[in-house]
Amino acid sequence: MLVGSSIRRVAIIGGVRTPFARAHGVYAKVSNQELLTAALRGLVDRFALTGERLGDVVGGAVLKHSKDFNLTRESLLSSGLHPQTPGLDLQRACGTGLEAAILVANKIALGQIDAGVAAGVDSISDVPLVYPKEYRDILLDSSRARSFGDRLKPWLRLRASMFKPVAPGVIEPRTGLSMGQSCEAMADIWGISRAAQDELAVQSHLRAAAAWQAGFNIDLVMPFAGLDRDNNVRADTSVAKLAKLKPAFSPTGTLTAGNSTPLTDGAATVLLASEQWAQARGLPVKALLTHGKTWAVDFASGHEGLLMAPVYAVSEMLKDANLSLQDFDFYEIHEAFAAQVLCTLAAWESADYCRDRLHRDQALGAIDRTKLNVHGSSIALGHPFAATGARILSAAVKLFDELPQARRGLISICTAGGMGVTAIVQRAG
Repeated sequence: MLVGSSIRRVAIIGGVRTPFARAHGVYAKVSNQELLTAALRGLVDRFALTGERLGDVVGGAVLKHSKDFNLTRESLLSSGLHPQTPGLDLQRACGTGLEAAILVANKIALGQIDAGVAAGVDSISDVPLVYPKEYRDILLDSSRARSFGDRLKPWLRLRASMFKPVAPGVIEPRTGLSMGQSCEAMADIWGISRAAQDELAVQSHLRAAAAWQAGFNIDLVMPFAGLDRDNNVRADTSVAKLAKLKPAFSPTGTLTAGNSTPLTDGAATVLLASEQWAQARGLPVKALLTHGKTWAVDFASGHEGLLMAPVYAVSEMLKDANLSLQDFDFYEIHEAFAAQVLCTLAAWESADYCRDRLHRDQALGAIDRTKLNVHGSSIALGHPFAATGARILSAAVKLFDELPQARRGLISICTAGGMGVTAIVQRAG
């Protein structure tokens, strides 16, 4: 087949991930490469891929050391895949895992490759630390000097304060605000109450706990480093308990540690392929990745909230697919913050917003909340930034097994930088 001469359907075969762990805990001494390698090995074992040369493995991390410039390739070389399998690093903040899947899917659809892996990993525990620019300037000035005296001279500028390392932050360079502060502003604009946020957070925990109890994750999550399940899920939480927490980003705010995503370590992978490739290896084809969309908003000027881009991306993707917002049997909306999810839903329900911002004749409308994050999402499960997209796609395949009448699912992920990544998954057949 001539590459690009026809479009092939793209199957989501399934995925494997490590348990997600609260930062600075179980994985405190584990690197991004170790986490990603482990998840890839789990995928290779689950789908009997030892020695297979895949078309590509695309993955990445939001926070990584400079030594990990080739993180995905280095990880796959220890995974059991054929060493001729290429690896590609990319990063679109919290949308990295889903963006990786869309890239792999496009290559498969166009006939460039037959199968590939999308992956993501992040370790807050192994965060890269750098020293102040003044200290780095001394090092560079000294290394460029030609004489001993000239090499020594820059060190006369050394001060004790220069030994204090600088950790990467989650501050938006354009606004100077953290993601939490930005979401506080969104919650204020949309009138999202503290009580509504806490209720959604409790729902996430209870649904995640029920999914673990029912065995939903048994073949999706591999034991690693002594952990066999996500350790942030709280089956005993309640609105009353969350109501006692103090605001996290503003003294008078509504966002707390309880209704926000916790800092998390972990890695996730998902295998995608053409139907022919899967059938030749006896792998069942249960779900398809049919549409994907990325979008960005002008948050720096104050025209739009930082985390509102998925609202636009979903609207445009629905046009591509000729579907309505209600044409889905489940919705996976990443819970960066409970407020972000609720702002997204409110925007879709607002006729004025949909007219003025999305250029639609009427509101996209409400969704059935019983179909939203049916097995919990990032508030309960955790959110290793780049890994969330692969985690959601893997779970979507199993949801089609669990919900026999389900035909379609919608995925929405907000990201730093005012961007959003969205996708549509569909039952095969």
